[in-house]
Amino acid sequence: NVQIMLKRHLNTPVTSSVGRLFDAIAGILGLCLRSSFEAQAAMDLEYALDGFDTDEAYPLPLVEGDAVDAPCTLDWGPMVQAIVEEMHQQAAVGLLAAKFHNALVEAMVSVAARVGEERVLLTGGCFQNRYLIERAIQRLRKAHFSPFWHQRIPPNDGGIALGQIAAATRERRS
Repeated sequence: NVQIMLKRHLNTPVTSSVGRLFDAIAGILGLCLRSSFEAQAAMDLEYALDGFDTDEAYPLPLVEGDAVDAPCTLDWGPMVQAIVEEMHQQAAVGLLAAKFHNALVEAMVSVAARVGEERVLLTGGCFQNRYLIERAIQRLRKAHFSPFWHQRIPPNDGGIALGQIAAATRERRS
């Protein structure tokens, strides 16, 4: 039982990767139960969006820390519960995928507002997802933030490797 595993922290490693969330949601929706290559589940979720246009988003509340500068986290529980409930109601998988993507974008806007920094950098493998990056840029601009994103360097591990080379080169020169 998944709930018992979560309570006992059995095979439930902590991660900050949004990619793992894409994996989980794609699995819940039955889109990708076993991946053959990196980002397969995320790609399946993106492809499921085809033809669905909605501004609806699942709840993805920001959990505030006690101190002013305490880190904040996002509570995935209400979103996952809503997805499962809508699946039981036979909602279209494409609509569920769209609402999931929209929830991530709205969470980005919430976090940016919480942090209070006008400039927002969108990086990481999840930003290879065209819908996610385009919608994030649109929503952040609408909320008066200045988003920055990869245009010449890939946002995934290729970009990390280039950054490591640049850091090593700079360190050598010092």
